[in-house]
Amino acid sequence: MTVWDDLVGQEALVETLGNVVAAADRVLQGEKATGMTHAWLFTGPPGSGRSTAARAFAAALQCDRGGCGECLSCRTSLAGSHADISALVTEQAVIGVDDARDSVRRAALSPSGRRWQVMIVEDADRLTDRAADALLKSVEEPPPRTVWLLCAPTAEDVLPTIRSRCRCLVLRTPPSEAIADYLVRRHDVSSALASFTARAAQGHIGRARALAVDEGTRNRRREVLRIPGQLSGLGSCLNAASNILDAATEEARPRSDTLDAKEQSDLQLAYGAGTRGVSTTGHAAAAKELQRRQRLRAKRIVRDSIDRTLLDLASYYRDVVTVQLGSGGELVNEELRHEVDTMSRSTSGEATTRRLRAIFATRELLEGEIAPLLALESLMISLRGADG
Repeated sequence: MTVWDDLVGQEALVETLGNVVAAADRVLQGEKATGMTHAWLFTGPPGSGRSTAARAFAAALQCDRGGCGECLSCRTSLAGSHADISALVTEQAVIGVDDARDSVRRAALSPSGRRWQVMIVEDADRLTDRAADALLKSVEEPPPRTVWLLCAPTAEDVLPTIRSRCRCLVLRTPPSEAIADYLVRRHDVSSALASFTARAAQGHIGRARALAVDEGTRNRRREVLRIPGQLSGLGSCLNAASNILDAATEEARPRSDTLDAKEQSDLQLAYGAGTRGVSTTGHAAAAKELQRRQRLRAKRIVRDSIDRTLLDLASYYRDVVTVQLGSGGELVNEELRHEVDTMSRSTSGEATTRRLRAIFATRELLEGEIAPLLALESLMISLRGADG
């Protein structure tokens, strides 16, 4: 076992990072070495493992054996408890300037150990302009043993002033075979289930993992894929939209509740609320701000769940297009080939293309302020009426 084991289908990247870690060791020994630099940008499609790559790289930089996966340094690094690895992670729509400034202050500290101070910024594409400006100086000229690792879908998603200071590493979409092998090896699922979930996840490792280990997730996906055959009238369109939103809300609630409870507990502890003789000045304002941020995060989690539903719907219509074009390849939803064949004969390629466009347009709309139910109702009506 090594720190690289959870990087699926990224053999070339692992080789590159291994060489960089070796160069970093030479730098620590006072030698001149090419290949190691102070700022890195990991890019790749959703689910490809950007954050996993950054955390594995951070762990390897802290390990005397290049990422053995077994020493205390590797274990604490991967568990998120290493003293010299900090991660800026947000569940909000954006990363604000205050969070960025906190990371800059941490980056200015010398590592407590004898290796590196590593700063990870997940979703660097969510940095506001002010947050990016706050990071810029530290990313450009960090202390000698500080390393910044940023993650984003593409380099273009990061402000030019930031990305120009980073060395970019691109992750590919993992092949289904590699994902299936990973699920069998790390999560002890059957080969048949691993193959099905790897195909259904379309290269998204986290989604494949969820489908493989959680029957409820598989059942929700199955219900989503029934929708195209159920849109027979206006009432069915409105019901489908309502059901999607209800399922997303239900799926998101446990995660939101867990995060909310921890944050509220941390706030109580920080202000000593409920402790006799302890001043709680500022607690009410902080609690109000926390509630505001939690509401925004809850909305984001629900919208992320809806987005996964829309991607599953898109996979169905892509299968229809595949059949209509006569490509003869394996379908994403191979288990629904009969239904896909039926729809491919009853509609035109142009109509299927319009349906796909409507789905992706709705995904973009949901990034804004539109009410999710309204967007979903409009989409369901479009999917039913695309043949017109």
